[in-house]
Amino acid sequence: MDGYLLLKAIGFILLAVFGIPGNVYILLKFGFIRIIEKRLLANNIILTVLALVNVLVVLSRVIPQAMQAMGVENVLDDTKCKFVIFTYRMSRAMQICITSLLSCHQCILIAPTTNLWMFLKQKVTKNVSFIILVILLINIVVQPAGILYSYAKKNTTRSPYTLHLVYCDTDFITYVSYIVNGSFYACKDFIFVGLMAVASIYIVYMLLQHARSVQFISVSSQRKSAEQKASKAVILLVVCYVLLFGLDNSMWIYTLTLSNVTADMNDARIVLSCSYATLSPIVIIATNPRLHMSATFFKQRKSLISTVQGNSESSTMSNVSPMGCDGDRVIS
Repeated sequence: MDGYLLLKAIGFILLAVFGIPGNVYILLKFGFIRIIEKRLLANNIILTVLALVNVLVVLSRVIPQAMQAMGVENVLDDTKCKFVIFTYRMSRAMQICITSLLSCHQCILIAPTTNLWMFLKQKVTKNVSFIILVILLINIVVQPAGILYSYAKKNTTRSPYTLHLVYCDTDFITYVSYIVNGSFYACKDFIFVGLMAVASIYIVYMLLQHARSVQFISVSSQRKSAEQKASKAVILLVVCYVLLFGLDNSMWIYTLTLSNVTADMNDARIVLSCSYATLSPIVIIATNPRLHMSATFFKQRKSLISTVQGNSESSTMSNVSPMGCDGDRVIS
């Protein structure tokens, strides 16, 4: 195997090896918590969806890259190419939207308790699953390029406005469609990155304000401490995404000035765009205490809740049993 292909194969295999287990662990752990406790916090629902789209990114883009680097040829036809590229584009779009939603939600949670912020806290937290569904539907609708312009790689010459994506080519045919498509996705991405950046700046501001404020009572301090830890974890995720996004989109904008983008350029962009799917689960697992709790803890907690509920019911029955229906004692 050529040295470059070997290095490329190792790089993409490492992305898959670290990306898939970490994200699957998050999915299984939060799924277990949902089954045991019958609910998930809004932030944890968002993180679960983020882990799911991370897995889809790795499967639809990293795995084909690794297979091609190891010498596997022509495994996708036109239909499969359309499906794989559409899945990747939609998953990557969901990555940025969900990370933006996570930062905005955390921003709302730590905001002052004014009427507006309280309204947003109640509405967003209560309807976070619906918001994610709306985001998903919008991204499905606005991802036509993966279906319209994608084909299996062939020996025939395509137009100069073609992106070479391992087993598939995305041929935009004309310069206008090439520029419009690239500009649309770049602008959309910058909007969501702007949202998460503004939200993160506000979170940092609130954390600094809290650091300068007076000491709270112990219960409030514990709650604020948990909010601070969650906020710092969100900021870390956002910084990670923005750095990778900046490098990826800088290369993307550069490719818009080229009439024929090389495969090496695409490989570099794919590494950058897929690195977040590998790095984000590491950050999530390291900073989310819920993911560190063992199965025994949840079983003991469920048993304790059941015991408390049983004792409460027994106490209620003991108080009611010597009384009649109207509240008077039964005369023996």
